[in-house]
Amino acid sequence: MSGPPPTVWLNALLGFLQWAQHGVLVLLHTLGLAGEVHGQPAWPWEVRIAGETLLIDLGQARQLGLTLIAVALALLAVLAALLIRRWRAVSLGVGAGLLVVAPWPSSVVLSPAVPTSFHASPTAFTLQSIAQGTRVYNTACASCHGADGRGEGPLAATLTRWPPTVVGPLLGRRADGELFWHIAHGMRDAQGTVTMPAFTHRLSDADIWSALDYMKVLAASGGVRAGGWPLPVAMPTLPVRCGDAPPETLAAWRNGQRIRVVAIDAASADRIPLEDPRFQTLLITPDGTLPSPTRAFQAHCVAASTDAWNVFAALAGTAPQTFSGTQLLADRNGWLRARGEPGTAWSDADFLCTAAARETAAPRAGGLDSLIARMDAEPVRYVKGGFIH
Repeated sequence: MSGPPPTVWLNALLGFLQWAQHGVLVLLHTLGLAGEVHGQPAWPWEVRIAGETLLIDLGQARQLGLTLIAVALALLAVLAALLIRRWRAVSLGVGAGLLVVAPWPSSVVLSPAVPTSFHASPTAFTLQSIAQGTRVYNTACASCHGADGRGEGPLAATLTRWPPTVVGPLLGRRADGELFWHIAHGMRDAQGTVTMPAFTHRLSDADIWSALDYMKVLAASGGVRAGGWPLPVAMPTLPVRCGDAPPETLAAWRNGQRIRVVAIDAASADRIPLEDPRFQTLLITPDGTLPSPTRAFQAHCVAASTDAWNVFAALAGTAPQTFSGTQLLADRNGWLRARGEPGTAWSDADFLCTAAARETAAPRAGGLDSLIARMDAEPVRYVKGGFIH
């Protein structure tokens, strides 16, 4: 009888490790044993558990998981020894034995850390923060990293090391807090030479977080042209207005349902799709308002923001001028998964965000039903430095 597939137990292990490390940080901060930096508790050690290593090295992950189980059982044995005197010798012996036979992993499971390793972005990936990040990136970052994020800006050749591209898996291999630290405090090579200048005196913390939000959109935009998003991207947080009702949050409106995003401008207002029970339909318009009165059963909910058109056009990898008619699909957890070209039928090739490890490889039929089934069967796993985002 085989055990559970890696996508089950590894996801649980990584989630536990992230929760445990963050919990330790919060406890230390509450007790006054950890200070603050950039407005959040500072990680006090120079290393952390490397979720990104465990993600690719299942052997190390198994060893660490089994060791954690052995340590937990050893602690229970010690507790039993303290509570039950006549079992003390046996319990202590069992506890010591468990610690001896535990398959302690090597030091490779540890990775360098920075004080902001476990910081969470306060911007919440909103349309407003992405729009602000666009301005920050174009002003402070594009000269080296390039307007398209590929690391080929006009000043790139003046640096001691060519800047990395953000249109790839880079953003997904690092925790947000560590990316924030590198932007704020710069980077150096092994010889101490500056390879990226510090921006903490030029940009506010909010500016840096918003620039990171825009970089995720930039990565998605470039990834579409390469055949797939290089890292999972969530639906941006935005206000939704349905008909004449007051706006509500995206989370309250979708209520755990899948989302179909449809771009509609004045020239295509007569092609507003009908509502579909398989998902909630969200219209994106250039001015953030609903086109003139919709007919019965037509979609009537719109992203109530003037930033939505440009942001979603970038996510779809297209120019704002040609965005009309494009569709995007998001799964029940809010992750964007597929993109449909204007006027074409859905196909398996439109699925642009695949699971890191598929548990099945059965052939699939084309069409929208197939894409929806695939989204449900292949949930997004393992993002942001190996840990759940």
